[in-house]
Amino acid sequence: MSNISQGLSVVLPLTQPGNVLLFLFSIFLAATIIFLNVSVSVAIVLNAALRRENRFMYMLSTCVSDICTGVSYYYVGVLDVRDSFDSPTRTYYIVPTFLGLSFMAILAAQADRYHAVISPLKYSRRMSRNRTLLVIFTYWLYAFLIAALHNLVTVGVASKITSFGTFVGNVLIVIIMIGLNIRLFIIARFQMKREKPSAERENKRSSIYLILVVAVFFLGTWLPIFCHIIACNIIGSTCYTFKNEGTDPLRILPRVNAALTPILYIRGCTALRATMFSRVWRLCCRRG
Repeated sequence: MSNISQGLSVVLPLTQPGNVLLFLFSIFLAATIIFLNVSVSVAIVLNAALRRENRFMYMLSTCVSDICTGVSYYYVGVLDVRDSFDSPTRTYYIVPTFLGLSFMAILAAQADRYHAVISPLKYSRRMSRNRTLLVIFTYWLYAFLIAALHNLVTVGVASKITSFGTFVGNVLIVIIMIGLNIRLFIIARFQMKREKPSAERENKRSSIYLILVVAVFFLGTWLPIFCHIIACNIIGSTCYTFKNEGTDPLRILPRVNAALTPILYIRGCTALRATMFSRVWRLCCRRG
């Protein structure tokens, strides 16, 4: 019980200015993640034209998982929490699952854009909105089944599953994501120039560039912790080198990405930005 009570204290003792700043930063980061992702989610839900496009369903999926990440950061980032298998303050693999769902959503969105550009006719026949929603439901279900599996087995077995699965999964997914990025960049930069100028071509190009930028920022904020975890698995040492989640920069970076992603969505999509300013934020300001 004493360990749990200590774990529910703030991230660091508020006795020094640096500790206070870190505490306030954690609160601000969590609030920013929630505010931006809720804003984007509401804008997509309110705009029927956006809801008809598959890529916005992946955006909505990313935003929902990032909202959960922001809410959970009030616990794992603001308080003194070590979210490891043997910690009394662990989240039973739920918080990492929300982060992983963002990862899967961005990878699925990359594959979706690649398919849409390479084979537009086949894509329009195969990927209806219902099938897109089925893909999203499938990886959400998969993620929580894995979380349930980790909670049903012993700590030792869960650690072995995670160490092997993380090593293989992270390496493969990062390679696939980088490969799709390169391929999509080539398509947007060279192949689409051959098409006749049209609104459809510009829409395709902007959607490709948007997912490219999102994926690049994602890799930039996630690769440090991926490399760290892979190195830990190879060496066989613990992957927790800091006091808790809120003081570990490698674990803060993916949460920063959860705030950056909706900003990139807003910046890169004119229709989404217009809906945000005219129907979401303006409505909130009027009510205020």
